[in-house]
Amino acid sequence: MSKNRYPRLLGFLPLLGMMLMLGGCKWSLLDPKGQVGLDERNLIITATLLMLLVVVPVIIMTFAFAWKYRASNTKATYAPKWSHSTKIEIAVWLVPILIIIALGYVTYKSTHALDPYRPLDSEVKPINIEVVALDWKWLFIYPDLGIATVNKIVFPEHTPVNFKITSDTVMNSFFIPGLGGQIYAMAGMQTKLHLIANQKAEMDGISANYSGAGFTGMKFKAISTSQEEFDAWVAEVKAAPKQLDQAEYEALAKPSQNNPVALYSTYTPDLFQKVVDKYEGMKPGKPVKHEKKEVAAVEGSDTGSHSTAGAEE
Repeated sequence: MSKNRYPRLLGFLPLLGMMLMLGGCKWSLLDPKGQVGLDERNLIITATLLMLLVVVPVIIMTFAFAWKYRASNTKATYAPKWSHSTKIEIAVWLVPILIIIALGYVTYKSTHALDPYRPLDSEVKPINIEVVALDWKWLFIYPDLGIATVNKIVFPEHTPVNFKITSDTVMNSFFIPGLGGQIYAMAGMQTKLHLIANQKAEMDGISANYSGAGFTGMKFKAISTSQEEFDAWVAEVKAAPKQLDQAEYEALAKPSQNNPVALYSTYTPDLFQKVVDKYEGMKPGKPVKHEKKEVAAVEGSDTGSHSTAGAEE
């Protein structure tokens, strides 16, 4: 018996090791630094507790029934022809229905309240940040301040931050767990996200969508500060020697891994919109120009009269 027992116990050692490793994890979602993240955390807890109203009683009854009707308990009622109980049917159906109704109400209400496109209610003027996902780094543009950064954003606490997000490469996902919200970055498209920090903090931002070899290093810092510290940081960036002109951007857009933080005192005007418009031909219903020329050339070769028009087009 002892020979069979120890191998089974050894099988639990990897699980125990993983549990010990999880002790060092950062529970950012459950320790939010912003109002949106706080509301999302409360939603997770509420939904979990509602579902546990079904799960916990079932687990308890499983052990209770197994103990009561064990083979050695001769006092347990033996009813081999039993097949129906109105009380059990009511409990089995009514309780889950009520929980589903409660979850549906909570989901409907929170879906509208936590819509990432919905601007946050605040008397403070928001900070606008444009985000471009690259291989494998994040470019941040402050259109109202005329500055840009790579892999680092700074903003004042208690101030709404309005993000406009796109990609100049494959689809990605922009995520700051400490503030809440997660939204895709897609080439030729623009998504929005509204967040706010309730306190001064330094948070990790990540890429939440696998995008290739440098995915694990596609991280950035999101720092909320006082207004005075933010103004000082803006002055520091404006004094930076680097300028994000077109040549610098083209070099930055090339695939690279584990990029350090970079500060740009200026950037090419309307850079974010140019990145979005770069993929205009990818949108549904809008053929790519070179495909149009190829079709026209084929038609011209058949008729002999449209080849010149096709080339001009």
